Order: sequence, then C-alpha cells, then structure tokens
Amino acid sequence: MFIGFIAVTLVITYWASRRTKTTAEFYSAGRSITGFQNGWAVAGDYMSAASFLGIAGLIAFYGYDGFMYSVGWLVAYLTVLLLVAEPLRNTGRYTMADVLAFRFRQPAVRTVAAISTLVVSLVYMIAQMVGAGSIVSLLIPQIGFSTAIVIVGVLMLVYVIFGGMLATTWVQIIKAALLMGGTILLSILVLAKFGFSLTEFFAAVAKVTGKYCEVGTLKDGACPGGAAPVARDFTQPGLYYHGKWGALSLMSLGVALIFGTAGLPHILVRFYTVPDSKAARKSVVWAMILIGAFYIMTTFLGFGAATLVGKGNIGVMKDGALVPNQNLAAPLLAEKLGGEVFLSFVAAIAFATILAVVAGLTIASSSAFAHDIWFNVVKRGRAVVDREQVLVARIAAAGIGALSIVLAISLRTLNVAFLVGLAFAVAASANVPAILLTLYWRRFNTNGMVAGMVVGLLASVILIILSPAVMGIDAPTAATKHLIQAAPIFPLDNPAIVSVPLGFLAAILGSLLTRARADGEQLYSELNVRANTGLGAV
Repeated sequence: MFIGFIAVTLVITYWASRRTKTTAEFYSAGRSITGFQNGWAVAGDYMSAASFLGIAGLIAFYGYDGFMYSVGWLVAYLTVLLLVAEPLRNTGRYTMADVLAFRFRQPAVRTVAAISTLVVSLVYMIAQMVGAGSIVSLLIPQIGFSTAIVIVGVLMLVYVIFGGMLATTWVQIIKAALLMGGTILLSILVLAKFGFSLTEFFAAVAKVTGKYCEVGTLKDGACPGGAAPVARDFTQPGLYYHGKWGALSLMSLGVALIFGTAGLPHILVRFYTVPDSKAARKSVVWAMILIGAFYIMTTFLGFGAATLVGKGNIGVMKDGALVPNQNLAAPLLAEKLGGEVFLSFVAAIAFATILAVVAGLTIASSSAFAHDIWFNVVKRGRAVVDREQVLVARIAAAGIGALSIVLAISLRTLNVAFLVGLAFAVAASANVPAILLTLYWRRFNTNGMVAGMVVGLLASVILIILSPAVMGIDAPTAATKHLIQAAPIFPLDNPAIVSVPLGFLAAILGSLLTRARADGEQLYSELNVRANTGLGAV
C-alpha cells in the first residue's frame, strides 16, 4: 500500500514537472487551483500527522484533555477566515513576507520574516517525520526509524524539487480524500462495536480511568512523598492539565492553536494558488467543513483506542517490554478492528498524510529563502530569470530537507501533536502580530515589525527550551528522556500565553517609540484598499 501511494504521487509529480517552468508555476501553481480544490488541499495540508496520530494518542492516554487539541485546531480556522485569508491573497504574491514588505520595503523585514518561516516550518516538519518513523518502523521492523525518516525526506524533496506547488497541491488533495475516507471507516467500525449507540460508547469511555499527582510526577502508581494519586475517568478533565499550572497550560495551548494557524507559512502560501480573493474565501469554507468533520471523528479514534485497545497496550515491544508510544494509538486501533490489512491501509494513509504535509512545509520554506532572502535581499529585487530563482528554491529545499532529517532523528521520542503545538506557539508569537498589525494598524512601522517578530520568535523559542518539554530530570530506566537533564525553569508546556502578548507588545512599543517612514502610512491606504477590494492584486 505504501508503494502504491508512492507510485501514484510520483506519476503526479512527473505530470506536474512538465507544467512547472516559471517562478509563478513553482511557487503558486500558476494560480490555477480552484477554491474547491484548494479547500481540499488546505485540509490536506492542515490535517497532519499531529492530527491523525498525535491527537488520537493524546485522547487515548489522557481522555478529555487530549480532545482540547481537536477543539483548538478547529476553532483556529475562524481566525483565518475572518482576519487573514482574503487580505493575504489580495496583497501578497508568493510568501508571507510579501504582505509584510508591502508597506515597509526594507531588507530587514523580509530577512526576519524568512527566518521565522524557516523556524516554524522546521519544528512542524520534525513532528511529521517523527510520526513517519513511528509508522514505518512499526509496520516494517526491518526498516529502522532513521531509515524511515530518510525515505520520507527523499520523497518529499522529489515532490517539491521536480513538481513544485502543483505536485504538492495534488498530493495534498489525494491525501485529504484518503484521510477522510479512512477516518470515516475507522469511526464506523468503532461505533459498530457499541451498537452505534453514543450512550454506550461514552459509558464505556467513562469506565476507563487514569491517575495523576497534584504535585510531582506519577511513578509506578505512586506520588512523591507518599501522597495518594488522584483518579479521573476519561470523560473528566485533569489527567493531562492538572496541578498548580494545569489551567494556565491549557489556556496557553488554546492561545497557540487559535492564533498560530493564522501564522503558519505553509497554510498561508496556499491562498496564493487561487486566482482571486473570492476563491480564497471559498477554499477556507470548504477546508473548515472537512477539518471540522475530521476533528469530530478524532473523538472516536482516541476514545476507541482507549476502550478497545487499552492504554496499556499502545506501544512497541523492545527487549521484551512494552515501550508506550502515543503516536501508534490509531494504527493499533485499526489492527484491532480490521486486522493487518486495515492496519496497513490506515498506516499508508498516515504515511500519505506525512508526505503531503512535509512537501507543503518544504515548498513554503524554500520559497521564503529563494524569493525573500535571495531575490529581494541578496539581489536587492533586481530582475533575475525565472530559471535562477527556481533553481535557488530547489537548492534551498534540499538543504532544508537534509536539516529536518537530522533533527527528526535526534528528537524521535517526542509526541507529534505536542511538537506541532510548539510550532503553533512560535507562529502565533512571531508571525501573527506582524500580519495583523500590518493589515489593520496605520501607525505600524518597520521598527515595530522587526521588534515584534524578533521578540516573539526569541521569547517562544527560549521559553520552549526552558519548559518541561525540554528540561526535566529522568530516572536512568526511563523509556524517554528530556533533552536537558535539569529542573525546568519555565513551568508551562506551551509558552504562547506569555510569548504572544510579548510579540504584540514589542511590535506596538517599537512602532510608538520610533518615527514611522513618511510613505509607511501613505502605503497603508493603498494596502487597505487592495486588501478589501482586490484592486491591483497580482
């Protein structure tokens, strides 16, 4: 099944490569994608391994708290629809930085925006590749985790380097159709086990329980200092977000997911593939319908794995012992319900999901480097032939792909939904303040833009490094270990509740405390007209 999907996508790549010659064709598929097609492609780009593998795993291990990821990612598209999609399509050409540089034509703006794009895309890409390694090494033990990641990386680069945005778009459309079909089938099989009764289904879910410690970490069923663990069933909150910082951690996750989507480079560039703003709006509506249906069904995947497979059985055998792995909840549920054939089908869908998303991330990153840094900063906007700009984008894609492979192998033990949550935090902190203030605040200037993006980027990355996600003291026998063996300095798993306000604050203060360029406010009027009417849009 893997092989079959790969064969189909390589044929698409060959077809697309014959239609990808110019810069516009490489970056934006020649703006030839319809709103309906782009809606499916956006959904395919958005419903990542974090959605399919990570959320199902979080729900299977933590119940209600894991479902909060589904809610956040769905609600986030309202931000995109109401604030970003139409103005972005009307004011930009190929990348997020096009919008930011419309009023502030300075190299610093493009450089900082491109760096932010690369950081967000890399973190997101690592999450997808970790998911790929888990899936392939589960199904084909002869192929090791590292080898699986290299295979995904090579295929991703083939799609992008040869097929550009057109190949990437159709890979995403096919993947979205497969993912929706597989998820619907899996949900039906889960409900069939409970006589298609939601009452019976949730009654079974309520019988699944978990424990946590109000202070410290649960180890071997006991809490530090002999304190009794707190028990919760899977329909109650608290198994993941609890203790002194639990409520703030959940709020921080919500801020990251709801604002982060509007700052994800690989989602934003999808709006440049449609011919006009009407098609951009239509594509967001179709994407919301598909994404909404999918995230509702993650309930059945996660709770189905908890009730039918059992949290204690989700993992891989290593040296005679089961090592828990949340990312395998959905594939193991498929095996339980439909045997090895259905496991292969669901795993192939997950594989397709990963390939489609990493291809989208790669083209967003390579476009940022080639269009923003090479063409507009190094070449200072001087005319270059299409062939040169496309060649630079392809070389950048190869470099980004190689780096993501190395990093994914190093961070193999982290939950993919959690990793993506961090990518959302960086996007929400660095990109969203710059985009919204560019579009909606006349007084905003270049200094505010650079200050907001740099502070948002640094704050989110530094707080992530200091958080329990990276820092922690593990037992020598622990199956997974923190990257830094020390007590965490920042208490929240996700930094968005601190880093997003810091990004906005730095952008606003940077603008108010420095003088604006004379043409910055004049260009705002032009930007405002173009963003709302589409007059003059490319």
